[in-house]
Amino acid sequence: MHDNILLVLALLFVVFLLVMVARRIKIAYPIFLVIAGLGISFIPGLPLVNIDPELIFLIFLPPLLYEAAWYTSWNDFWKWKRPIAMLAFGLVFFTSTIVAYASVAIIPGFTLALGFLLGGIISPPDAVAAATVLKGLPVPRRALIILEGESLVNDASSLIVFRFALAAVLTGTFSMQAAVGNFFLVAGMGIVVGLAIAHIMYVIHRFLPTTPAIDAALTVMTPYLLYLTAEAFHFSGVMAVVSGGLFISYRSHELFNTGATRSNMLGVWVTLVFVMNTLVFILIGLQLPAIIAGLGDYAVWEATKYGLYISGIVIVLRLLWVFPGAHLPRWLIPAARKDPSPGWKGPLVTGWAGMRGVVSLATALSIPVMMDDKVMPFPLRNLILFITFVVIFVTLVLQGLTLPILVKLIKIKEIDPILPEDQQDAGIQLRLKKAALERLNTQYSTAARENELVGFLKRDLENDIAITSERLESLECVDTGHDEKVVYNKILLDLYNVQRTELFKLRKEKFFSDEEIRKTEMQLDWDELKISGANNH
Repeated sequence: MHDNILLVLALLFVVFLLVMVARRIKIAYPIFLVIAGLGISFIPGLPLVNIDPELIFLIFLPPLLYEAAWYTSWNDFWKWKRPIAMLAFGLVFFTSTIVAYASVAIIPGFTLALGFLLGGIISPPDAVAAATVLKGLPVPRRALIILEGESLVNDASSLIVFRFALAAVLTGTFSMQAAVGNFFLVAGMGIVVGLAIAHIMYVIHRFLPTTPAIDAALTVMTPYLLYLTAEAFHFSGVMAVVSGGLFISYRSHELFNTGATRSNMLGVWVTLVFVMNTLVFILIGLQLPAIIAGLGDYAVWEATKYGLYISGIVIVLRLLWVFPGAHLPRWLIPAARKDPSPGWKGPLVTGWAGMRGVVSLATALSIPVMMDDKVMPFPLRNLILFITFVVIFVTLVLQGLTLPILVKLIKIKEIDPILPEDQQDAGIQLRLKKAALERLNTQYSTAARENELVGFLKRDLENDIAITSERLESLECVDTGHDEKVVYNKILLDLYNVQRTELFKLRKEKFFSDEEIRKTEMQLDWDELKISGANNH
């Protein structure tokens, strides 16, 4: 056990180094993760690390789904609910069905239930991979929102397909009518349980005297509570996690209203999700030799061939779906015509961004090793795992490396009337400062006259409002060039580094308290995050 833990830690360290290389050469790190997983399988003498498949599903999927829900904007999600639903439900069921029948036709010995199992595993694309690849590229905001929203809901729908197909394989019986009825019951009650638990967590965060550390710990516990509670009642734990995550995210401004809490949670979740993504690919790398050895009657080249066929099918199916999915509603539903047409460039980018990733891999690893009787092995488990890895490898490497080239070639531009980020920032700051000044004038007018510090604060706010108003007017009139913004942000980041160095000197001088220096350092971190966040969109 100790040796296995040490091995995983050593591999984690190596993969972290690869991710650093990926950042240096500006290649999306999920591409390096799948390559690292393949590379690990070629290291001779590595032991097989066995983890209970049910534990893999429980440990990895709830936080990954919850994190996706957390960073989903409900307003944007609801605005683009129609294209999101067509991809997240329509395309998932379409892909699962076609893959099921195609795999039966292509792969000897494959049953329809195993085909739906494979379809449920590989049907959902990974938003993390797509967002990482598209970072910094001039992609319309609508496309990014649809990709993120799709990935959130299609994980839920595909995992429900997976669970029904798994039950069909284990029991040997399957009824489409019963499955459809159970789908709506299981999914609907999962949403109910998710919202109920989310309300309980809302009360705890809102009304109990929590600390930043407790808040962060509770957010890590929440997806597991959501998932386990729903599963205990035989409802969809996945839908519970998604619905509960969306609710808490929507109310987060009421619950986490201090910089310390938010920055603490950000650090915890960024680290947790990154390590989990890495661990899943390490696990598949450690198990690939045993998976290949357990292919049985299928040679490696045959299994690879099947994986390439299925990869081609899922890529083509997505491209065939996105174009009518983007334009048919506009022809059939008058309300869908109020937004600008996506044209052909937006659907093309959305279609080519269908990279599979960590959720598909974790789902495949959760297939049980044995049937319910504990005597017979699960049929073709290793082949399904191998095909899943091939599909992830092909889509991440092929589509991940070519997607930036595609975006640049077609010269895609923003199609919706969205205010520039600088103008939005100035407008928000103006509203906040006006609200603060109004509060000062109505509640603290006497203090503003009698207290010199409060008087200074009032005059500063008045000056800031005048300056921000002028800035907002100039931003509305002048369109600052992209190159100017890049230089401006680069200089700001350099100035922040200089200020951070100066803070280090102040800490060595021991004249100012560490607490005050840390506060200033945190503000610098937030200012830097604003620039980094702007660069990442």
